[in-house]
Amino acid sequence: MKVITNAKIITESEILEGYHLLFDEKIIDITSTLPQNATVIDAKGAYLSAGFIDIHIHGSSGADVMDATPEALERIAQTIVQTGTTAFLGTTMTMAAADITKALENVQHYPPKTGAKLLGVHLEGPFINPNKHGAQNRDFIQSPDMSLIAPYMDIVKMITLAPEVQGAEAFIRYLNKHYPHILLSIGHSEASYAESIESFEWGVSHATHLFNAMNPLHHREPGIVGAVLADPEVSCDIIADLVHIHPSFFPLLRQLKPDNLVLITDAIRAGCLQSGNYMLGGQEVIVDKGIARLADGTLAGSLLKLNEALRNFDQHSDMTLVELIAMVTTIPARKLGLKMGRLAEGYPADMVLFDSHFTIHQTWVNGELIFDFSV
Repeated sequence: MKVITNAKIITESEILEGYHLLFDEKIIDITSTLPQNATVIDAKGAYLSAGFIDIHIHGSSGADVMDATPEALERIAQTIVQTGTTAFLGTTMTMAAADITKALENVQHYPPKTGAKLLGVHLEGPFINPNKHGAQNRDFIQSPDMSLIAPYMDIVKMITLAPEVQGAEAFIRYLNKHYPHILLSIGHSEASYAESIESFEWGVSHATHLFNAMNPLHHREPGIVGAVLADPEVSCDIIADLVHIHPSFFPLLRQLKPDNLVLITDAIRAGCLQSGNYMLGGQEVIVDKGIARLADGTLAGSLLKLNEALRNFDQHSDMTLVELIAMVTTIPARKLGLKMGRLAEGYPADMVLFDSHFTIHQTWVNGELIFDFSV
């Protein structure tokens, strides 16, 4: 048994000081009494929270989920623990069906053995609107089709799609009925306000990188953004890199989505690397000054890290630390229906130790120290 002491422990509702967290593979207890015969870890006054969960990440450190190799998944998993991320959804791109199949098979058969936990797949496309393809390759967009994903329903955990395209309603209704664990998300779409509201009735309950790759909010046609913000039950995620969304929206989102806002990275293989030219979904991406774009200037994912997203949101809103951490722990865990993302008895000992600037000091996965900044 191990115990972390001298930490500011962030729970669902408060920050505890003067307490000790006991754990092995799972969290055993949070107690005011320091136990005997336990390995003591001195946090030296740092903050301790549940590990971060990234539900939208394509790659990092030169690797991409669409590489469809065990080595790529291992590299991503081993790199992102440095950012406090202990679990993630490997996110695909709109490419040829054969490429998507290879990526799905790779996740299904060769999940990473070390580093962050691969929770499954976020299928971003190919069931999207060609007019809002963003950095997705429009040449490979197709109508919703169960045959593409049917063999992989054990690993598909989230699907971003456009509900206004032909065949989407039947597809959404089928998934909502037979696979209710899959998070259905509106994105890369130009659905109207009315179409968006209707899709929520079918089973869509989330929005992918709100404001991006969708029609803009307009006072006469609120569109997707208006529909999402008007419905307190629909959650959304944002890329808080200060590029994809202006920080002036942070306080508004905090007010309208206090329990349904998730921070994501949408990071690509250039994550944790330097400026240069990279590939994303078979297209060249130019990374300059921390911003990734296609040759035509279209934003192409990001180089954001989850701890940086927290820092950015903290600097541009009045959210409490408990509320901030919820956006990368309890809320994404709840949306995916997973028992994780909390420092509570019986939960996995996926934990991260960080300072007031959100610099990561240590990261644990299943009670094992995976990353130590001091080493």
